[in-house]
Parts: sequence; C-alpha cells; structure tokens
Amino acid sequence: MDASFINIAIVVVYLIAMLAFGWWGKSRTRNNSDFLVAGRRLGPFLYTGTMAAVVLGGASTVGGVGLGYKFGISGMWLVVAIGAGVLLLSLLFAGTIQKLKIYTVSQMLTLRYGSKATQTSGIVMLAYTLMLCATSTGAYATIFVVLFGWDRALAIGIGGAIVLVYSTIGGMWSITLADQVQFVIKTVGIFFLMLPFTLNAAGGLDGIRSRVDASFFQIDGIGLQTIITYFVVYTLGLLIGQDIWQRVFTAKTPTVARWGGATAGVYCILYGVAGALIGMAASVALVDMEIEAKDDVYAVVAQNLLPIGIGGLVLAAAVAAMMSTASGALIAAATVARADVLPFVAGWFGKTVNTEDTENPEHDVKANRIWVLSLGVVAILIAIVTKDVVAALTIAYDILVGGLLVAILGGLVWKRGTGIAAAASMAVGSVVTLGTMIVLEINAKAPLDGVYANEPIYYGLIASAVVYVAVSLLSRPTDPAVMSAWNARVAGASTEEIREEPTAASPV
Repeated sequence: MDASFINIAIVVVYLIAMLAFGWWGKSRTRNNSDFLVAGRRLGPFLYTGTMAAVVLGGASTVGGVGLGYKFGISGMWLVVAIGAGVLLLSLLFAGTIQKLKIYTVSQMLTLRYGSKATQTSGIVMLAYTLMLCATSTGAYATIFVVLFGWDRALAIGIGGAIVLVYSTIGGMWSITLADQVQFVIKTVGIFFLMLPFTLNAAGGLDGIRSRVDASFFQIDGIGLQTIITYFVVYTLGLLIGQDIWQRVFTAKTPTVARWGGATAGVYCILYGVAGALIGMAASVALVDMEIEAKDDVYAVVAQNLLPIGIGGLVLAAAVAAMMSTASGALIAAATVARADVLPFVAGWFGKTVNTEDTENPEHDVKANRIWVLSLGVVAILIAIVTKDVVAALTIAYDILVGGLLVAILGGLVWKRGTGIAAAASMAVGSVVTLGTMIVLEINAKAPLDGVYANEPIYYGLIASAVVYVAVSLLSRPTDPAVMSAWNARVAGASTEEIREEPTAASPV
C-alpha cells in the first residue's frame, strides 16, 4: 500500500507540473509564431529534447519494452526505425525546412509547386495528426486505470484534459517546456533506473543468455519482413509528418535543426536498444509471473522489480512519453486545420480565409487556442468511443506515406518536379493505397487483416513515384516565378526580402 501510494503521488505531482508549464508558456506567447512554433527561437538543448520527446511515445517506450520481452534484442527495430527517420530528416532536409519559415507541410507544397491542388494534403495530414493524438490519449489513460482504478473513459477524460489545458494555454512554448521535462524523466527512467535494475534482477547479460533461447540474441529474430515494414512505415512517415516538421520549424537556425535533430535521432536509437534489453531482462526476472499482454511488461517491471518511489518515476516516464506525443500531435492538428483545411474548404464556396491576423496578434493567438481546444475535445471523444483507434491511425499513416511522401520529398530534391505531377501522384498513391487495403480486407480471413497488411503502402508508394516522374517529364516545368520564390526561401532570404511569411491564403 505504501509503495502504491508513493507511486501515485509521484505521478500526481508530475501531472500538476504539466499544468504549471501551461501558465509559464502563456507568458511567452504573444503572436502566431510564438504559439505555433515557439517563436522559431529554440537552441540546441531545448530543440534536441523536444524532438526526442515528440517521437518517443507510448509505442517506443511501453511498446519497445514489450517487443524486447517477446522477441529479444530484435525488439529494438521499431524504435531504431523511428530514430533513423529523425536522423535522415535532420541531416538531409531539416536545414532547408527551417529556412522556409512556414507552418505546415501543405504550405511547403504550395510554395514549391505554386499549385493549390496540393492543398488536399492538409486533409490527410489532419486525419493523421488527429488519430495520433487520440491513440496517445488512449494509451496513457491505461496507466491511470492501473494506478487509480478509474474507469477507462474517466481516465481518458482526465488525462486528455491535462494535455488539453497546457497545450491550449501556452501553445508550443508550454509543450516545449513540458517536453524538456518529459525528456529528462524518460532518460532517467529508462537508462538509469529500469535498465540497470532489470539487468541486475536477471543476472546481467550472461544470466539472460543462459536462460533464454539463442534466438533472443539474433538481430533479425523479429523477422526481416517486419523490420523492413518498420523502416518503410515509421522512417518514411517521420520524414513528412506535420508533428515532426512543426518541431523543425521551432529551431533557431538551420544548424540547430540539423545537428540538434541528428543528436535526437542517435538518442532514439540508443533508447530502442535500452528498451529491448529491459524487455529481455524482464522475460528472465519475471519468469514466474503470468503476463497476459506484452505491453503490460513495462508496468509490471515498474511495480515489481523497482524500489519504492523509483517505480513511480518510471510510470511517470511512460505517461510523459505518451503525453509528449499527444500534445505534439494536437497542436499539429490544430495548425493544419486552421492554416490548410479551413481555407481549402472555404474555397469550395468561393470564399477566401485569412488565417493570420497581423494587425491583432492577441486575437490571432486566441483563434489558435480555440482550434487546439476544439480538436483536443474531438481527440478525447474519439479515444473514448473508438475501441480500435489504431486501425484509423494505420489507414492515415499508410495514406500519408503511400500518397504524400513522393510529392513532398520530390519537391525538396528534384527541381523538374511539377505541381500537376505532385497532385496526380498524391491522388493516385492515396487511391492505390486505399484500394489495395479494401481488396485485402474483403479477402481477409479475420477483421482488419487488410488494414494492417504491408502491401497497401508498398503499392501506393510505387504508383505514386511512377506517376510523379512520368507526369513531371510530360508536363511544363514549374513557373520560373514560383521557382524563384522557392529558391529565395531555400537560400534563407530575410523576412524583408520575402515581405511576409506564407499562409495558406498567400503561400508566397
């Protein structure tokens, strides 16, 4: 009872601190840039911490340990693929992305191609970020169910409300400070507490090796096909996700974006290895305990192998991991909804929407808060009423990669790529991905087998790439004026030279 009380007290203190960060962030939020991208002022330390925090969510922390428990050292590949995505994005594209001084991925497409047809990407990105937020909200609520004995809906409601409050009040500044604390808690919890304690309980690596099957130490034990899928889905998805790009926009300089992000990528890879080792050690140390699901291993280790108090900090680390992902996805969803989707939908009715109030910054911040609050409530409701949010997230992720990846990366690396080719590749890639998923689902032996299959994303990517290259070569090159504006951004033109930051209403 004493141990449970201490663990609960630690988590409660952490949750109260999250609310305090919201008020701190409010004092630094004066305009649109402050609220959405922390004023584009983050230095190396803050940037590295917030980038690592947003990508290392529940799947990386709780899920990574569970994979290690079931598959051994090869359970690291999920998180390694995530780290590889952060590393590639940072070294190859982050410097360029930071120079663009934009707010969304869709704005990059409009700026690069000069075509409003690419604004459809905002709808896909909104679905992806909203489902990611709902998934993370449902995930950390499971910790509250275990700790407090709450009903699942109540746990989701209270946990979601905490994230909603600090994200709404202070925007990206609040989220950045919360992420920084969450980064420290996760680092201490995983590397300095769980890893040494579980290894010691298992008798070290030699003790593990003597009591498990040799396949536990095989690097490809989880299966080569699974490893490839992790890299296709997560590595490529991280290259173009709005939640990740929005963190890149917060960097103070291209150098911070490049090397701060690269440091976060390396950290993620080490995090994956540590999680797999913890899971391996738990499979030996907890051999006498019956664990129903691999994702329960993390909480079982915290409650049974760690001393009083330390278990609470480790549980707080799990909550921190999930909350950082949820808050990042929430502000990303709100940004896309207001900057991309609202003007796009208004255009159907012949209306133009200005999404940035330059004359009244306080009014602009208030509008952003309303969007964060509204979509946060939607995400909480989705998490409560939907039993399998992961299926919806999988569909959004597959369309994100299968439909949008080629157009986005093509615009960054190939000058001959055109707007009509980008729009065509997005449409064809999305249709092929969804179509393949539907066909497989119809012929599947069990529900959702088609949704979780690997083929849709592969076929979508191939179709999207073929269409993009073919249509680009067959169509007229992008308007020189559009390319000139793009090249000025990539070269790091000043605000005075550009005259104004782009919005969905005025992309260049």
